[in-house]
Amino acid sequence: MRLGSGGFVRALRTTATTTRGRVFALICLVYFITYVDRVNLSTLAPLMAADLHLDTIQLGFALSAFGYTYALFQILGGMTADRLGARRTLVACGIVWTVGTLLTGFVGGLVSLVLARLLLGIGEGATFPAATTAMTRWVPASERGYAQGVVHSCSRLANTVTPPLVVLMAAYLGWRGTFIVLAAVSLCWVVAWGLYVRDDPKTHPGCTAEELAALPPARGPAAARTEPTPWGALLRGMLPTTVVYFCYNWTLWLYVTWLPSYFVKAHDLDIKKSALFAFGVFGAGVIGDTLGGLWADRLYRRTGDLARARRTVIVTSLLGSMLCLVPVLFLHDLSVIAACLSGAFFFLELTVGPIWAIPMDVAPKHAGTASGIMNTGSAVAGIVSPLAFGVVAQLSGSYALPFLGSIALLLVGAILAWRALPKGEVTAPAETPAETPVLPHGAASRAAT
Repeated sequence: MRLGSGGFVRALRTTATTTRGRVFALICLVYFITYVDRVNLSTLAPLMAADLHLDTIQLGFALSAFGYTYALFQILGGMTADRLGARRTLVACGIVWTVGTLLTGFVGGLVSLVLARLLLGIGEGATFPAATTAMTRWVPASERGYAQGVVHSCSRLANTVTPPLVVLMAAYLGWRGTFIVLAAVSLCWVVAWGLYVRDDPKTHPGCTAEELAALPPARGPAAARTEPTPWGALLRGMLPTTVVYFCYNWTLWLYVTWLPSYFVKAHDLDIKKSALFAFGVFGAGVIGDTLGGLWADRLYRRTGDLARARRTVIVTSLLGSMLCLVPVLFLHDLSVIAACLSGAFFFLELTVGPIWAIPMDVAPKHAGTASGIMNTGSAVAGIVSPLAFGVVAQLSGSYALPFLGSIALLLVGAILAWRALPKGEVTAPAETPAETPVLPHGAASRAAT
């Protein structure tokens, strides 16, 4: 699918009028909802910390608690989705994160808040790997890069709208009522997904022959359950990507968990103004998500080397974000700092489309497991980064100093991405997928633009 000459309009029409388009829309929606449910706490943190009497270190621990269980369920969730199907896996996940969000509205202190966040991490831990499994079945191979860029744009859109949205809701409902309403929204998505989606497009009554012809052949349930997972090859092949993704996510989690508090504490803004500044910063990420995938696709068409296209965009992304963050350490003008943070987040998000397409390209039969391995890097960063920010900020008295860690890790990630991202099939020879060709440089599919 090419997005020039009216292609974007055709993409929207496909989403609205075809079964695979509607399934993809539900996947986009789950990326949006899950990010709302993880960003809402950071936005309401100043209000909750005051009501629950939490200091900065305690708040940092609460913000990081989500990452512990989120990390544990990445690989397990991806493997479950590969074997049992994304439909049942995401229904189960959705119920758990809905309960976690609901219970956050009833917490009474640090312990109950941490427990609610741990439960949210369990529910969301398997979500992205399972969604990747679903996209492998429901998205044509030629459109995977475009698909990953769009779904992650939806998650960054959630980052963008959540701060002003939940502040507005909290003004009328209180922070407790806000979590209860968001839990109800999650439950509605779970019902829609469970009723509409099928793991195998051939079994969906609304899927036409034309749609099926464009989709990769799905494995039968029995084959999915009995086929061995090539753990050694997957772990070896995905480890460099996982480390790069950790470096990327260190900064992402810093933004997601601490950005509103940064504007409140470092620049004396009230929570409403901090939400507006966060809205502007996160808005830059929405654009970066989409453009990163489109840029990588264009490079691939020009060079015929998918690995090189992925690598070039990711390295440029991480280095650009690093350079934009450096002035934050030294400047004090709020407008300039907001512009630097926006530029850093825009560059950072160029990474997302290319890096999430890697598991689908190099291990389509085990895309959930491979993406779970990679996303473990995000989960570990989600544990350490928010807590490290809180500790450094409280001990140093500076809310700018923690960005120094981001600058260092972005440089490490760029170097590793240039040297070590996978360049071909990472599964064992016997596992070479039949549904997508594996080209010499790992070009398993030509992503759409």
